[in-house]
Amino acid sequence: MKLVGVVLIVFGVIALAMGGISYTKREKVLFIFNDPATTEKEKTIPLSPIVGLAAVAGAIACVIAGGRVRV
Repeated sequence: MKLVGVVLIVFGVIALAMGGISYTKREKVLFIFNDPATTEKEKTIPLSPIVGLAAVAGAIACVIAGGRVRV
């Protein structure tokens, strides 16, 4: 349970700091004598700050729940 909490904390902090996930996509634009010409476009998937805050809040709950010892 604590491991899940730590992973969620890392994800939440990264989501808050970066604000989104960026990646590069290659697209074929033109074929010249069976040799494709390509271009690279950078795409971004935006992440709302609410997602980061929810991940951190859930992580704190997991760490607290995982820290309790049941007798």
